[in-house]
Amino acid sequence: MTHADLPPTPAQVKAENVPLGELLNELTRDVSTLMRQEVELAKVELKESATKAGKGAGLMAGAAWASHFALVFLSIAVWWALGLLIGLGWSALIVAIIWAIVATILAVTGRKELRTIKGLPRTSQTLQEIPPTLKPHPEETR
Repeated sequence: MTHADLPPTPAQVKAENVPLGELLNELTRDVSTLMRQEVELAKVELKESATKAGKGAGLMAGAAWASHFALVFLSIAVWWALGLLIGLGWSALIVAIIWAIVATILAVTGRKELRTIKGLPRTSQTLQEIPPTLKPHPEETR
């Protein structure tokens, strides 16, 4: 069976029977629809990423604010208790070092949470698929 013996595909029949202007009209409409859908997908993904970023940042800020008061009084209590054993100067230094370590751990954890934001993964993937889609397929050309 040769290539000439194969029945024409629906695309070939359409190309032979529909005027070029109408085909170009359809192509323009389809590309326009595709681009609108890509923009809509990007909007949805941006909103999702922004929501996650806002939630992560808000939780970090809320935790810092709420714990601030408890930490101040706890720090004063620890400083005072240690001051009875080793002196107020040394006890203040120890309490400051402890809180520096806690702050570092919180900052690293918060940064890790913010790095989980993925941006626009589906939009990027579908945009990469557009150029191959617009190329003619060998089985459709004669």
